[in-house]
Amino acid sequence: MSGMREENDRYDENDPYGADERELAADAFEPAVFEDGLLEEELRQVAAVRDPVPTGLRQLALDAYVLYDLDASVAELAFDSLVDGLPIRGATDAPRMLTFHAGELTVDVEVTGQGLLGQVLPPQPARIEVLGGPQSAVPVPVDELGRFTSDARPAGPFALRLRTGGDVVVTEWLRA
Repeated sequence: MSGMREENDRYDENDPYGADERELAADAFEPAVFEDGLLEEELRQVAAVRDPVPTGLRQLALDAYVLYDLDASVAELAFDSLVDGLPIRGATDAPRMLTFHAGELTVDVEVTGQGLLGQVLPPQPARIEVLGGPQSAVPVPVDELGRFTSDARPAGPFALRLRTGGDVVVTEWLRA
């Protein structure tokens, strides 16, 4: 009977847990003291193991950083046939027409199933690169009249980087 008495002494009908359990629970939830940066580093390590950054995304971020050019001006989209154009009756695979402006420079681009066609206006010597996601920039030859063609149609988001004289111009990013 004395065993039952000890058990009853530990039991309080308003507290389903005994004193020992309350002390253990309090110790378990006591906040730990972390040095500056130690908690952040531990959380980074846990995230790296439990939810790692996909390799493709990491490479895409590195490529985007490499492509960043402080001296480049942005050529704004002035015309997009998907938004501004009138539909052509009977045309099922009409090319997409784009026009970009940056100061006095205009770039007209036609996106077709076979690739890109375009012209830099006013005509001038230029170097053009097609930027597109994780793959490297694809150089595109430009003739003396500012015309260019690329046989590879962009599969995802793309932009053009133009180097004319000492200027660098990058178009807005668009989906093909």
